[in-house]
Formats: sequence, C-alpha cells, structure tokens
Amino acid sequence: MFLDNDEPFSTNIRSSVRVKQAKKRHFADPSTACALLNLTVDKLIADLNTFGFLFEAMVERDLKVYASYFEGKCYHYQDYLDREIDSVIKLADDEWCAFEIKLGVNAVDDAANKLVNLKNSIKKAGGKAPSVLCVICGMAEAAYKRPDGVYVVPITALKN
Repeated sequence: MFLDNDEPFSTNIRSSVRVKQAKKRHFADPSTACALLNLTVDKLIADLNTFGFLFEAMVERDLKVYASYFEGKCYHYQDYLDREIDSVIKLADDEWCAFEIKLGVNAVDDAANKLVNLKNSIKKAGGKAPSVLCVICGMAEAAYKRPDGVYVVPITALKN
C-alpha cells in the first residue's frame, strides 16, 4: 500500500456540528516522500514546514499501529468552521482521544488551547467529547500533563 487514507470522524450522529466528509490522504510511509523528493537531513532542517508535514504523517502511521493493538481505529476531524484535529483514535468502547501533532515545543500551547476549545465546543453542541487530549511533540524532553488537562508527549515516549 502506497497511500493511506484516514476516514473523517464525527463526534455524534445527531450533533449540530457539521463535519467534512473528505478522506485525509498521505503516504503510508513518509520516507517515500523523502525518497521521491530527494530530501536529506540538511534539506529537511532548512524547510521545517515540509519536515513538520512528514513528521505528522510518521506519527499518524505510528498511532495507527498502537491503536490497532487496542482494537482502535484512527480518523481525522475537520468541521465547516475549519476546526481540525490531526488524529483521532476511536476505541472499541466508543471512547475517543484527540491528538495534535507538532514538531517543536513552541507550538504546544496553541495546539493545547485548540484541543481544549474544540472539546468544549463539541460538548456544547451535544456531541461526545474526547476522553483524552494530547499533543505529540517531536522536540519535547518529557511527558507531562498540563493544568488544562492536555497531555504533552514526546514522540520518543511512544516507542514501547
């Protein structure tokens, strides 16, 4: 499989929040994009936006592997108010977790605020809110829980 599609996630069939129904497409293995674009470490460091997209695809690939262990499934979320969640894991018991994926720690506060605001908006609209909010970060040194309840987890913590 060369490409991988994430189905759109809806928080509640009867929710008033309208969700976009397009699939999110990306390479099943982000290293394919690196090979096709002839990217090197130096080129990626010089273009952090591209590096960030590839990092997000890599984390999404890993999250799918971890979710399958718990009989979960990965989705993406975007509504017509242009609010989005990078990755959603829905578990067999209908609980779900929202993940924002950021390369650097400088983006953690904005990502966490976005998750909290979206959770509150979903609850207010009558949808089922996520049970876990998490920012996965490429450059974080330690995992911790913020005062707003959002977990910040370095990518290196997902290895086991």
